[in-house]
Amino acid sequence: MNINNTFNCFLKYLNTFELFISVAKWFDSARNSKFGIRTGVSEQNFERFITMSLFKIFIKNEVNLHTLEIKAAIIYYRELNEILELILQNQNFIHNIGNLKVNYIRGDNDNTIINNHISQIIHLHQNLKKILIYGNFLSLCQLLLSKDYYWSNTLNTIIFYDVDFSVVINLDKVFEQLNVLESIHIINCSLNNYFTQQIINLTKPFKLKSLILNEVTQIESLQQLLLKSGDYLKNFGCSTIYCTNHDISQLLKYCNNINLLYFVEFESEISTYQKINLIKNIKQSLNYLIIKICPVEHCSTCSSIILKNLGQILPSKLDYISLDFTIKESDFRVFLENSQYIFINKLLIKLKSGSDDILHYIKEYIMKEKRVKYLAIKNIKNEELFDLKDEVTDFKLHNIIVRRYSDLVIDFDDNDDYIWNIDKL
Repeated sequence: MNINNTFNCFLKYLNTFELFISVAKWFDSARNSKFGIRTGVSEQNFERFITMSLFKIFIKNEVNLHTLEIKAAIIYYRELNEILELILQNQNFIHNIGNLKVNYIRGDNDNTIINNHISQIIHLHQNLKKILIYGNFLSLCQLLLSKDYYWSNTLNTIIFYDVDFSVVINLDKVFEQLNVLESIHIINCSLNNYFTQQIINLTKPFKLKSLILNEVTQIESLQQLLLKSGDYLKNFGCSTIYCTNHDISQLLKYCNNINLLYFVEFESEISTYQKINLIKNIKQSLNYLIIKICPVEHCSTCSSIILKNLGQILPSKLDYISLDFTIKESDFRVFLENSQYIFINKLLIKLKSGSDDILHYIKEYIMKEKRVKYLAIKNIKNEELFDLKDEVTDFKLHNIIVRRYSDLVIDFDDNDDYIWNIDKL
């Protein structure tokens, strides 16, 4: 078979980070095999040589990629920079890419060269559809406001992570230029009145699909933002500082399509009841529920309130529930009894300090009734149900698949994969 036809038939999606990882795994396997590897160069240089050689083969054989995703961890910045330079030297490769995804742009000064290379590739490709932005947003603002860049007519999804919007100017002008933008996601960013005012000034809709907050200093500002964008919001989350001080059930009264709720650290009984009321009010659209409570003075009280009230207010079917807190037997039994007619596709339980053994109740109320499809349980010692092979087999006989906790957990704290795919929830 002609090698050109082989690549064009089988290679349609290429993720630079996955390429780096695959080469590293191959090298480890080859090095530890009975044949071994003798290169005369350092391991890192040899891995980089293999990676670059593969990419040169892709380019030489004029691969027509459906999607190229530019992504890298810190340890692979040198490799990423070399690949980007290689791409820029072979512009036909860029034009043969159907969809370009950028999961990289960061605000630290050490990566200016890489950022510039990515910007040039975006400019040459002229069909960027999705981008994930870390940190400083200023450099991207300058690009978007430049008449030399054409992504204003292709970019439909922007994900902001850990961006300080308080230092961003002309934000309204940036969004006004994005003509086909359908999905905006803001995760762990700093918002203020200035940011909100720029959004309010927009003449077009601000299609905010996700808002995951770790701090809010001005409640009125957030209310104005959701008044403009509430109809689009699907994913909402908040942490202690904000959730404890404000009744978010009142805040989210503008939002009728909440699909995911993500709560971290309940610290008061009042705020806990407020969140229970919120879940009750939006249960018709709710599909993902994530509740974390860190071990603090009121932890066991809040956990008990949740378990005693949650079961009876949930919708009849949920795709995902994650309970990450201290669980007592009696409270958990109440939850299971009140939710006995509810089907949960993925149930995750992470037991915090002071929790009881709840496996027997899981078997009695969930396994025998086949109320869950995927199950993951992890305790304070990081011991997992997945490691108990006899138990895993027993659950499998009841059509319940036990998985590792890390395989199922949704985590927005510096986890690129979940952040990048938030629009798929």
